[in-house]
Amino acid sequence: MNALARDVQIYPIAAGTTVLRCRSWNRLRFEIEYALERGTTANSYLIQGDRTALIDPPGESFNEMFLTALEQHINLYQVNFIVLGHINPNRAETLKILLQRLPDVTLVCSNPAALALKDLLPEASPRVRVIRSGEDQLDLGQGHCLQFVPIPTPRYPGGMATFDPYSNILYTDKFFGAHRCGENVFDLGWSDLLEDRRYYFDCLFASSVRQVTAALDRMEAFPFGVMAPGHGPVVQYSAKELFHSYRQWSQAQTSQDLSVALIYASAYGNTATLAQALARGITKSGVAVEAINAEQTDPADIKAAVEKSAGFLMGSPTLGGHMPTPMQTALGIVLASASKTQIAGVFGSFGWSGEAIDMLEGKLKDGGYSLGFESIRVKFKPTDVTLKFCEEVGTDFAQALKKAKRAKQPRTPASSVEQAVGRLVGSLSIVTARQGEVSSAMLASWVSQASFTPPGFTVAVAKDRAIETLMYPGNPFVLNILAEGKHLGPMKHFLKPFAPGEDRFAGIDTDTAENGAPILKDAIAYLECTVAERMECGDHWLVYATVQAGQVLDGEAKTAVHYRQTGTHY
Repeated sequence: MNALARDVQIYPIAAGTTVLRCRSWNRLRFEIEYALERGTTANSYLIQGDRTALIDPPGESFNEMFLTALEQHINLYQVNFIVLGHINPNRAETLKILLQRLPDVTLVCSNPAALALKDLLPEASPRVRVIRSGEDQLDLGQGHCLQFVPIPTPRYPGGMATFDPYSNILYTDKFFGAHRCGENVFDLGWSDLLEDRRYYFDCLFASSVRQVTAALDRMEAFPFGVMAPGHGPVVQYSAKELFHSYRQWSQAQTSQDLSVALIYASAYGNTATLAQALARGITKSGVAVEAINAEQTDPADIKAAVEKSAGFLMGSPTLGGHMPTPMQTALGIVLASASKTQIAGVFGSFGWSGEAIDMLEGKLKDGGYSLGFESIRVKFKPTDVTLKFCEEVGTDFAQALKKAKRAKQPRTPASSVEQAVGRLVGSLSIVTARQGEVSSAMLASWVSQASFTPPGFTVAVAKDRAIETLMYPGNPFVLNILAEGKHLGPMKHFLKPFAPGEDRFAGIDTDTAENGAPILKDAIAYLECTVAERMECGDHWLVYATVQAGQVLDGEAKTAVHYRQTGTHY
């Protein structure tokens, strides 16, 4: 399959039920959860009884091929209902075409989605059926009597799941998905796509686990056997395991000692994408995030989240030179209830001006709050580099909160166990990686050979390292091994704190490996590697990599090793 190919895969998944999988093998990255670059599918579902319902048509990037495939599969006029698991500007473009071609179709959605449609697609409002309670049903005939439940999150306030008791399929929209393109319509078992699913959860849902837990409680009431998500394979063989994992991953977030209130509004999704990237950087560092969509959240909930947080971030678009009213209200709540000791941050996107960002920054500074980073201003859609920058800003923000907490705690001497663990030694190396326009590096000493055939080794990578997102299975990197007596320069350079987006290789003499990653000319040797597997180990990922190429650059030098006094830090 051509790496840039797109097509639509049509497959029956139950009696009277068909999935239309719009597939793209390229990255289609416009949000951070696509960063693994493994392609994606946008899944839509047809349920045909005496009447026909189309569930979740894809967004604008797929609409032409989707509509062609749909019309080839059925008579388009057979579609009586379009059920929306969520609504956004991208999907509204496809709906606009469908409404033009289907003058009698009815849109079925939650009340928040119906309100959003009034702004995005005003002509749709007369044709909307709003689901207002769990007792609302849609009888398609031949046993297909659809039931609905709201599953809102800050990112998707109009979220709604659909259950068909005839097939025992639960249509979960954004929940339980994965951005991986392939031939398999169904999952292959619990271990299949586990890493992709976990990454997808961490990016989309780790910052809204309170709402996720409530949604899980609602969906669990249905006796489903299969889950049909909006992205990735239909979950047939591991539905219960994946559902339980969402609970476990959510609980892991609620158990964190520190939390950040992330308050935002988003007109076209761009500010929400920035919030998502910031949240990813914070949560991967072991700090919880309470994402708050100011347009959908009660003021009392905003106040409660701010009061219990160690810091807060505020993001806003600029509409007509002004800050949206919900953000003005949220700002007033923050100024009245947040402690002056809390670290703050400001971000936002805009089209032609950024007055809302300036207003947020000015009001917070005038209120006596310290900003943890220079306000982030993004014009139109964020790029890959911008998303990586925001993730690194989030990581630095979380580390600043941790540092402030440690400063308040008395220091205790290392225990005998900690001192003993510190006697473990490893070779000093620099791990370098590049992915498109994004590159990164880190100093590593927890490195050990792990296999002869194929030649392979393990390296431990802290979860809050900037390079961590470039160290997933299939990703290339270079391990640069340092020489004894010549290691202090590279060691000091890569140990120093880098600002988000700062070039890690400025002033460093490098070549480029065949796999695209930088080679340090001062290294004793280098290995060109590919991540094969990785395992979660507390606050680190243990990465196993296989070696494809390498070279000794200085055959006379010895490998530098790192000696520590305690096992509690590097």
